[in-house]
Amino acid sequence: MEERYCQSCGMPMGETEELYGTEADGSRSSDYCSYCYQNGAFTSECTMEEMIDVCIPPMLEANSDMKEETAREMMQNWFPSLKRWNEQAL
Repeated sequence: MEERYCQSCGMPMGETEELYGTEADGSRSSDYCSYCYQNGAFTSECTMEEMIDVCIPPMLEANSDMKEETAREMMQNWFPSLKRWNEQAL
């Protein structure tokens, strides 16, 4: 099965439903994690840059040899392709 990533923060969501957010009707969102999306709405209104700032500490914790500048650059290159941020560019 292809790895699914949250289309807001880029977090790997895995095969179980526990990390998936929810739609307004209570069904699971196929695009967003539970940290970013609940009850059919984003849990925080933020810019892509603000989301990157939030995501850097967990990325560095998971990759202890990575430098903050490298993590930021990776996210700045990848996040515009994620659904939440790609739609803002339209």
